[in-house]
Amino acid sequence: MAPSAELKRIASGLNEKAKLGEIKKLAKEIKTDHELALELWSNGAHQCRLLATLIFDKKLLTDAELDSIASDLTELDEDQRNQLSDWLLANQLTKDKRLVALLESWQHHESSVMRRWFWYYQARLRWTGRSQPIEQNINLVDELELSIASETPEVQWAMNFCAGWIAVFEPSLRKKCIDLGIKHKLYKDDPVAKNCTPSYLPEFIRVEVAKRE
Repeated sequence: MAPSAELKRIASGLNEKAKLGEIKKLAKEIKTDHELALELWSNGAHQCRLLATLIFDKKLLTDAELDSIASDLTELDEDQRNQLSDWLLANQLTKDKRLVALLESWQHHESSVMRRWFWYYQARLRWTGRSQPIEQNINLVDELELSIASETPEVQWAMNFCAGWIAVFEPSLRKKCIDLGIKHKLYKDDPVAKNCTPSYLPEFIRVEVAKRE
């Protein structure tokens, strides 16, 4: 059943003060409405776009729409871009075989947003317990060694995150990933909030491996 005119009005009227819980509750009421999601995304307001990531119809998302979404994200600040990306990944891109196949093809995409999606997805697979073939892990680490230093900051972060999770679950590649962190020193001097895992690879790997021993 399509959402009522009232629900559409509420959705379109979301403002920056709308809480995440309100957005998720509204999404549960609307369920799926691809046309409304596209309208909300075009609205440009952050809360409207968050709602859009929840109510897109994953079966209807086209390559052109994803290209447009990725392009729009490049115009946002890092926090908004990453939050929208993560919601889109969790609620749409990882929920459909066709979209997963697209995700897996974006390793060398011209869009830095899509490259980040690729690497974050690879990390997500591993931290959620879905082990991957050793050959794939080796290939990814080879690519990390080759290109992490030259990537854009947002992609670099996702690559570093992926390297950490590969090392946690693939002991044979752990030293390579630690050496990668030592060589490039990414995030070595970043402050770390209490009870949070450092992003600096040697420390990330040490902490996360210790949690599992």
